[in-house]
Amino acid sequence: MSEDLKKGDHVSWKSYGGTAHGKVVTRQTSDTKIKGHQVRASKDDPQFIVESENGGKAAHKPGALTKD
Repeated sequence: MSEDLKKGDHVSWKSYGGTAHGKVVTRQTSDTKIKGHQVRASKDDPQFIVESENGGKAAHKPGALTKD
């Protein structure tokens, strides 16, 4: 469902404190690291790099994101 997300889209996702909000920075299709954590991604299994409202960045699988 969320495969059609693109840069700049506003999204929300479940977080430790409830629901977090932010925007899509990029669609990641290769392995990378964020804050020292390995992110596994490929063209067949992409992840989206999102920036939360507080400025933090994280990677999420498409199914974890809801377009706002």
